[in-house]
Amino acid sequence: MQKSDFYYELPEALIAQVPLAERSAGRLLVVDGEKGRWADAWVRDLPNLLRPGDLLVLNDTRVLPARLRAHKETGGAVELLLDRLLDARAGWFLAKSSKAPRPGTRIHLSGGTIATVEEKEDMELRLSLPADAAWLAILDTEGSMPLPPYIRRPPEANDRERYQTIFAARPGAVAAPTAGLHFDADLLGALAARGVESAFVTLHVGAGTFLPVRSDDIAEHPMHAEIMEISAATVAAVAAAKVRGGRVIAVGTTVCRALETAAQNGTLRPYSGETRLFLYPGKTFRVIDGLLTNFHLPESTLLMLVCAFAGTECMLAAYRHAVAKAYRFFSYGDAMLIFPQDRRR
Repeated sequence: MQKSDFYYELPEALIAQVPLAERSAGRLLVVDGEKGRWADAWVRDLPNLLRPGDLLVLNDTRVLPARLRAHKETGGAVELLLDRLLDARAGWFLAKSSKAPRPGTRIHLSGGTIATVEEKEDMELRLSLPADAAWLAILDTEGSMPLPPYIRRPPEANDRERYQTIFAARPGAVAAPTAGLHFDADLLGALAARGVESAFVTLHVGAGTFLPVRSDDIAEHPMHAEIMEISAATVAAVAAAKVRGGRVIAVGTTVCRALETAAQNGTLRPYSGETRLFLYPGKTFRVIDGLLTNFHLPESTLLMLVCAFAGTECMLAAYRHAVAKAYRFFSYGDAMLIFPQDRRR
């Protein structure tokens, strides 16, 4: 399949630049991939759209203030965006500068700490810190929230709270699992009262999520690595939901990719490590029965994922409907609740 098969027209005015005043106040497009239909609803309708015994699986990653301004010893400016941490003192960063730093280059951070370029790979640098420094502490004091490039404004103080789910617990992401941004305490309480259960996975979203698909043949696209973990408790919760006839609803493509990565051998198992799983039309889904997600960029791997789940023709038609109805798009935008094109699994 070609990248152009996943293109749709999107007026720039529909790209949400700020969050709504209330997390759960967004619109919700409910898509039935099996019947090729969709209906307009609201995020607050979720308790009525889900059933007692269903299981919501959420991503508890916490977004780091992962964007740093620095300079080389020559004085040249360097903008760094964390991709993933390797340990307390080492990590891979996307770097933007007039001339790419080479291994051995010393990078001066704004607080005075000097990082060293240990390795260069494509557009990324592996940077290490001296023994008395740690990346998490530096990011917390010197970093800014890594808003996506389609949000055309600088980060504001409010973004530290709103570009973060209310259940964020494990620091490591450089982009929010945006489907989770719609949940507030009232909505979670209403879902629990309905008999909808919940469980968590961790997938630390990396900077590569912002990179475009560069190959025309989508099968040739190399996915970036992201760190993830699924516990035995979550595996047991999924198994229990299946036994009682409940549906497993992934809250976000990150949760979908985590669950499906851990089930690549046919059975969902606890997992800790990296994932490079790329789900596009023709790929099999072994775990999830539904997907709550925001709208995705044209020709992106995440749009390809939802097309694999509910059918390309159905999803692109639903996206055209969302454009016509002026839904809000992308990270701070509205949501979709998607059911698959084949429910015989």
